[in-house]
Amino acid sequence: PRRQEKYVGVNCAAIPHDLLEGMLFGTTRGAFTGAMDKPGLFESAHGGTLFLDELLAMPVALQAKLLRVLQEKRVQRVGAVRETPVNVKIISSVSRDPRIAIREELLRTDLFYRLGVVMVKLPPLRERRDNMEELVSHFIEKINGRLGTHVKQISREVLELFTAYQWPGNIRELEHLIEGAMNMAGQEKTLGLEHFTPGLDSLQKVE
Repeated sequence: PRRQEKYVGVNCAAIPHDLLEGMLFGTTRGAFTGAMDKPGLFESAHGGTLFLDELLAMPVALQAKLLRVLQEKRVQRVGAVRETPVNVKIISSVSRDPRIAIREELLRTDLFYRLGVVMVKLPPLRERRDNMEELVSHFIEKINGRLGTHVKQISREVLELFTAYQWPGNIRELEHLIEGAMNMAGQEKTLGLEHFTPGLDSLQKVE
């Protein structure tokens, strides 16, 4: 039902800890040096969906404040007195087993049970290499639109390397590798080994 509403995403690992609270919950003028009246991502996503990527990068103390917002459905900007009602659907991701993260004190138990209503496990790329051609086609189409290129496929030699590789960087490594090659391809239709040099060096070493 929210698919036509606002979607806001944030990578918690990409934001410095001291800025993340203000980005999520908003700030009030005078709360700290340079602070302005500014809504946070919860207010921006009101009525829609907020995606919290890399949730384990969020400090445990901030997780407690996040839990309160989820329970009360109200957000308090940094430095503010009053609270603002918010109606937001939360999607979050973690890069490891959340139960292990709880034992390592990277994730609050109560927040896990509050967020983990519906859980979907995405297997790593090395466990779904049968989907490699479909994934490559998806990224080629996506990046063509951004770069104005006209790539159609990768060569059989590149596909064999991709299929044999372990992909420690997972799906993002695949996307970035393809994007780098497409920058070198010009108007060619097929990405060959020559377009990936030196990007394929690490893949070729695992043969």
